Amino acid sequence: MSVITISRQFGCGGDEIAEAICKQTGYRLFDKHILVKAAQEAGLSEAEVIDYSEDQYEARRFFERLFGRPQAVAQVRMWKEDLDGVRTVELMELDEQSALRLVRSAVEKAYQMGNMVIVGRGGQVILRNKLDVLHVRVAAPLEERIQRVRARLRESNRRFSTSLEERRAAQDLIAARDMASADYLKRIYGVDWSDPLLYDLVINTRRMGTELAARLIVEAVEQLSGVPETA
Repeated sequence: MSVITISRQFGCGGDEIAEAICKQTGYRLFDKHILVKAAQEAGLSEAEVIDYSEDQYEARRFFERLFGRPQAVAQVRMWKEDLDGVRTVELMELDEQSALRLVRSAVEKAYQMGNMVIVGRGGQVILRNKLDVLHVRVAAPLEERIQRVRARLRESNRRFSTSLEERRAAQDLIAARDMASADYLKRIYGVDWSDPLLYDLVINTRRMGTELAARLIVEAVEQLSGVPETA
C-alpha cells in the first residue's frame, strides 16, 4: 500500500493517529518539504509555499458565493528567467485556484514518492482512483471532541473566566473547523465530506486510543496490500 489518506473531524485525534502510523510503519507524514518540491517545479520561491488546505480555509460568505469573485490567497514571488539565463523575481497574486493546483500537485507527488500519510488536503478525492491508497475517515462523538479541544485550549494557555465559557469556545471552534472542511470539499471537489463511500475505513475514536486506531489502520494496509481490485 503506497499511501494512506486521513480525513478527520476536528478534535477527534486524527493528527495524532497519523503520527502514530508513521512511527509504526516508517511512512512519512506529508509536510512542507513535499510542497516545496511542487512549488519549485511551478517556479515559486521556496519561501512562498502556500499550503492551502481545509486547515487554512474558511467557508465563503454569502456574497462571495453569489458573485464568485476569485479570492487572492497570498502575494508571492515567482522566479523569471530571460533568454540570457538571468533570473529575476516578480511579485504576483496567488489566487485560490493557483494555490489549489499547487497543493494538488504536491499530493500527487507524495503519491509518486510512496509510503506516505496525507492528512486532509482533499487526498481522498485527488487519489480516489489509485488502487494502492487506503482512504480513512476518523470521527468521534461531539462530547469527546469538546473535551479534547478544551484540553488543547488549556495547553495553549488560553484563559477563560468560567468553565462554561471554555466549553463554548471549544464548541465554536469545532463547528467552525468542521464547516470549513465540509465547504472546502463540497465547493472545490463537489463531494460530501462525510460520505462513507469516499473511504475504505471509518474509525470512531470514542473507545480507542491513538495507538490502537493507528494499529487498526496499519493492519488494514497490510491485509489489503496485494489484494486485487474487484469490479
